[in-house]
Amino acid sequence: MLYYALVFLVVAIIAGVLGFGGIAGASAGIAQILFFLFLALLVISLVMNFVRRSR
Repeated sequence: MLYYALVFLVVAIIAGVLGFGGIAGASAGIAQILFFLFLALLVISLVMNFVRRSR
C-alpha cells in the first residue's frame, strides 16, 4: 500500500523538475493523502491486534 504513496511522490518530484507544476502539486497531494490513510490503517491494525491479544 505504501508503494502507491511512493509512486505518486516520485511522479511529483519528476513533474516538478520538468516544470509541470499542476501535475506535481496533484501528485504530491495524492501521495500525502495516501500516506496518512495508510498510517491511520496501520494504527487501527496495531490497536486491534493489541486488543485481541489482551483477552
